[in-house]
Amino acid sequence: MSMKVATFTVHADAQQTVRWNRAAQGEGFKATGAWLAVAVDAYLRVRAKAGQPVPLAWSKGAFSVELMDGRTIQVSGMVSPPFAYFRGTSHGTDRNKGRSLVHLASGRIIATLRRSAQARALASDLAPALLRGELPDPAPIVERHRRESV
Repeated sequence: MSMKVATFTVHADAQQTVRWNRAAQGEGFKATGAWLAVAVDAYLRVRAKAGQPVPLAWSKGAFSVELMDGRTIQVSGMVSPPFAYFRGTSHGTDRNKGRSLVHLASGRIIATLRRSAQARALASDLAPALLRGELPDPAPIVERHRRESV
């Protein structure tokens, strides 16, 4: 089984290069890039444990959504795993309704909010728990976002 790998280019000044290379060697890494990957993952875990919103990168995509009547449909919207959102509700797509935030793994709608920005903010609030391996009851967080949207 092969794993998909992404490559990133990181720009560093001379002092950063020396510090990063030393840290990588000191922790037994042969490549500084491998050490950077571990360091960035550790940083994101610390943010998640501190309850800080996790920055999410959104892009257009298609995904499955489970509707209220039990049907599963394909919709287009914005995706940032483990979340996505589309224009519509638990009844289906509707360009005149709010934005429904979806948990991609289950296809379940977490909440329907008025604006895209609210769906993105809710996803950022829920992401730290998912990084900790938890799927919390989103109701209190959703209710806060609904109150703030009025």
